[in-house]
Amino acid sequence: MRRRPRLFARLPLDPYVLALLATVGLAALLPARGPAATVADGASTAAVALLFFLYGARLSTREALDGLRHWRLHVTVLACTFVLFPLLGLAARGLVPTLLTQPLYSGLLFLCLVPSTVQSSIAFTSIARGNVPAAICAGSFSSLAGIVLTPLLAAGLLGADAGGFSPDSLVKIVVQLLLPFLLGQVLRRWVGGFLVRHKKALGYVDRGSILLVVYAAFSAGMAAGVWHRVSLPHLGALLAVEAVLLAVMLLVTWYGAGRLGFGREDRIAIQFAGSKKSLAAGLPMASVLFGAQAGLAVLPLMLFHQMQLMVCAVLARRRARDPEAVGGELPPGRVAEVSPPAQHPAPQGR
Repeated sequence: MRRRPRLFARLPLDPYVLALLATVGLAALLPARGPAATVADGASTAAVALLFFLYGARLSTREALDGLRHWRLHVTVLACTFVLFPLLGLAARGLVPTLLTQPLYSGLLFLCLVPSTVQSSIAFTSIARGNVPAAICAGSFSSLAGIVLTPLLAAGLLGADAGGFSPDSLVKIVVQLLLPFLLGQVLRRWVGGFLVRHKKALGYVDRGSILLVVYAAFSAGMAAGVWHRVSLPHLGALLAVEAVLLAVMLLVTWYGAGRLGFGREDRIAIQFAGSKKSLAAGLPMASVLFGAQAGLAVLPLMLFHQMQLMVCAVLARRRARDPEAVGGELPPGRVAEVSPPAQHPAPQGR
């Protein structure tokens, strides 16, 4: 009887997800309307541009280029993120309308198109005593590729639901996502030190900006009446479908990487980087691509984010107790580079 409280205490119930849910509740009770909606929309646009500027300024191009030496691992992660995930999302179309409504399915398919995480993939790989440098590079490559691939895949696979290839949607993608990111990369040599020194404060800027984007998106959804199309049975079905999706990806990334000849440490990095999706990147992208429908479109991503944190936390701790990790079969010096599992805080918000 005493094990259950300890188990749930160790699961990463992300406080930031609770903040996101509180923001959704605020938008439902007090949505921005009229002039306030115009202000919220303008602030959300600026917040998205700021987020992608910071993403560009933080991404170390040198680290990414150094990681090219392990190109087979990175190609495998990219294939999982931008090929296998979308194929599974397309296969789920057969669940409409019996289990999922079309808007929820569009959100599920969008979830399958966003890039992998960086922070939590690294944290879980470290806990499991895997190849941490490879996880860093794989997450960086995925984030960089997602700037271009996610909007293009969304436009091609979601069509009108994500704005299609209209000139207006392409201008929004370039102005709000690509240009700020490239500007951050260009200015990184001058602002990189400032970002490192103020990493904690800028973390609050990141999260506050995303909360603003969520509030504006869900307010627009309330005004458009999109929430009348969601029922509790459909939400339950969505959770079940996402659980199956996560289980399939965890199994494929682990056993598939083994069949491809990767060692244990690399398989761990592939599993945690190739099976996860970034909430921080997906939310602002959805606000650009979906407009007033963004609130409903990001709901599957928000649910999947919390699910992947809880499942991967348990899995990473089990991997850390594997005989290969505990029995000293790792390369010399690797164990010393990784902290014991109990010393790692739960990853948050990525």
